[in-house]
Amino acid sequence: MTERAPVFDQIIADYLQQVAALDNGDRLSCTLGIAKTQNGFTVPLFNQSITVTPDGIFDEKKAPPSHSASVLACKYLLLCPDTPQTDHTLVTYKDFKDAALYVGGFKNTVEIPIARAFSGRLDRLEAACLALGGRPFDTDVSCQLAYEFQALPRVPVVLIFHDADEDFPAQCTVLLCKNAAGYLDMECLAMIGGILAHRLQD
Repeated sequence: MTERAPVFDQIIADYLQQVAALDNGDRLSCTLGIAKTQNGFTVPLFNQSITVTPDGIFDEKKAPPSHSASVLACKYLLLCPDTPQTDHTLVTYKDFKDAALYVGGFKNTVEIPIARAFSGRLDRLEAACLALGGRPFDTDVSCQLAYEFQALPRVPVVLIFHDADEDFPAQCTVLLCKNAAGYLDMECLAMIGGILAHRLQD
């Protein structure tokens, strides 16, 4: 088993210090759609519940979640906007104005791997989507499969999949609501895509 580098633990420790200093937990709970606990918050991430406390970050089994999941749970709390964001227009990752540095990585680590992993395996992709808590998504876009996931309470994610045919390889597009940028920065939104891709293929 690969040991986690100390720098990752320091990053989480810094975030936990900032989370511990947050006030007005009721506002966070309401704005972010999360549960306030006795000494922290419970943040749903896809089909996993993550509890953030001053003593650490834990999943339902009282085990530390992945580094990406821990970062997302903390940043979701720390970047809480003053009011709920209301623009639910679906856009691609590259459509966010601050995404330029991460667009290539998003395509290469999220959309292309999903397309390759499930090319010609539509039934397996559908089963994986359902296992991750996905719901069929009604869209006018021409595709073989469309599913919506609740990455975080205020951050839904939509996966559009075109299977391979005799002319074109399989293609995957991941969409987010435009207001996602009001809850998380671009690096965190890229992490959401990475978690989606990883868990679908797991």
